[in-house]
Amino acid sequence: MRWNAIVMVMRAGKVDSSLGGHIASFASIATLFEVGFHYFFHAPTESHGGDLVYFQGHSSPGIYARAFLEGRLEEQDLERFRQEALAPGLSSYPHPWLMPNFWQFPTVSMGLGPLMAIYQAKFLKYLHNRSLLKTEGRMVWAFCGDGEMGEPESLGALNLAARECLDNLIFVVNCNLQRLDGPVWGNGQIIQEYERVFCGAGWRVIKVIWGENWEPLLEKDTEGLIVQRMQELVDGEYQVYASRDGAYLRKHFFGKDEALNALVADMTDSELAALQDGGHDPEQVYRAYQAAVAHQGAPVVVLVKTTKGYGMGEMGQAKNTTHQTKKMDLATLLKFRDSFALPLSDAEVEGLHYYRPAADSAEMRYLQAQRKALGGYLPQRRVDAKPLAIPPLSSFSAHLQGSGEREISTTMVFVRILATLLKEKALSERIVPIVADESRTFGMESLFRQIGIYAQAGQQYEPEDRDSFLYYKEDKKGQLLQEGISEAGAMSSWIAVATSYASNAMSMIPFFIYYSMFGFQRFGDLAWAAGDMRARGFILGATAGRTTLAGEGLQHQDGHNLLM
Repeated sequence: MRWNAIVMVMRAGKVDSSLGGHIASFASIATLFEVGFHYFFHAPTESHGGDLVYFQGHSSPGIYARAFLEGRLEEQDLERFRQEALAPGLSSYPHPWLMPNFWQFPTVSMGLGPLMAIYQAKFLKYLHNRSLLKTEGRMVWAFCGDGEMGEPESLGALNLAARECLDNLIFVVNCNLQRLDGPVWGNGQIIQEYERVFCGAGWRVIKVIWGENWEPLLEKDTEGLIVQRMQELVDGEYQVYASRDGAYLRKHFFGKDEALNALVADMTDSELAALQDGGHDPEQVYRAYQAAVAHQGAPVVVLVKTTKGYGMGEMGQAKNTTHQTKKMDLATLLKFRDSFALPLSDAEVEGLHYYRPAADSAEMRYLQAQRKALGGYLPQRRVDAKPLAIPPLSSFSAHLQGSGEREISTTMVFVRILATLLKEKALSERIVPIVADESRTFGMESLFRQIGIYAQAGQQYEPEDRDSFLYYKEDKKGQLLQEGISEAGAMSSWIAVATSYASNAMSMIPFFIYYSMFGFQRFGDLAWAAGDMRARGFILGATAGRTTLAGEGLQHQDGHNLLM
């Protein structure tokens, strides 16, 4: 897979050097994906709704390379990487709009994948608690980079995931210590920082930092000198070590202390260079995933140390320029072949030949058997939802007659239409109103008692207004999604509901009603992602334009929502 991902990007570059593509990201995350594909990612079947996996967007070449090994793609498909404009091809990143039978979630606008994954996991719980769909055993996996976690959207809803007890949610953060220009936090330790952030938000944290081949050294070190040395270093130094050879590691890591250096006196420089980060050790990753899936009561984050450009040698491994590396010279390719024991001749390497083992080889039989045991191939996007019954036009006769001489706001008209829809027996349970803490402003408070506000723990208190007819009613089977003061959170919920027809084979009808002043400028990027995902639903800017609300000031009088 690593080889085919490199070849695909390089061959595209020969067609047109401007096509681009990323090699280093998949090089660092490949083992994290492969352990998931072989043992954890469940495809949808008759008895299992399927796991939902948000793949790190820049690693898409590796996903295509795996699909090629599986037989889902052929060489002619790989030859059209990033060339899908005028003929069928492979999109640069995960784009369901361009590849509607393959990709489920667009993730390359960094930060949106983690945020959408949280609300996707919440929606699965919502469906289950409302007895609409059995979602036990289904997991939401979000793969993201340590640099990506710097986006506010990545971390902005962590507390909600813990509050909602989303034990169906697993973040895997690929900590290769680098973003596009340089280190994520060269003067500190980013894994330790994220551990504090996630722990503080109520998540279970699992760290995979060192590979198993460090174990003999650590056992030998009865004084704890190695761990002490590890704790002294900052990520900028770790990056340098990953880009250098064993002799450099001996001199600068172990050579600082005579007793520390004595621990590796019987090891060769090659053996030192072979000491792995945890993210490149499949057994370490497997144990971490196994613990994550088994954990109950809270979401889990797996923080995994890797090396960006792993295996790319002097041209890319842990280099600050590696994100922009689109090709490798022949000497580096030959060394890559030898490092990963690929059965390719020098001529095949130079000619950038793809490699797929024979179908009856042990490797291919194992790959296919593991996916069969997990229900089939991923990623895949299926549209199997049954169509919903359409209410007769007569149901809306009162609205169609107009309001006569009485002026009425369009927001109030919508609320009345929504009330009508909620009375349609064949449709009512599929309707999901979503608000960002403005129900009363829109005149929707009657829904509090009529359909209830969804709360995974129910209502464990008596609300202040319990004696009123329209009291604030929270319910485990509540229908209204009240997302608080978070337009981005509400929009992420809307996306989960609006794509349920493809993610869950169950069509739902979401209505996201937001205060027009605080709308598209707050969630415009998510709206773009929703279009990419072929979302189906309604987004309404309430009190749009020149609002009739008194005392709101000129900021609400500009009519800008209609323009946006």
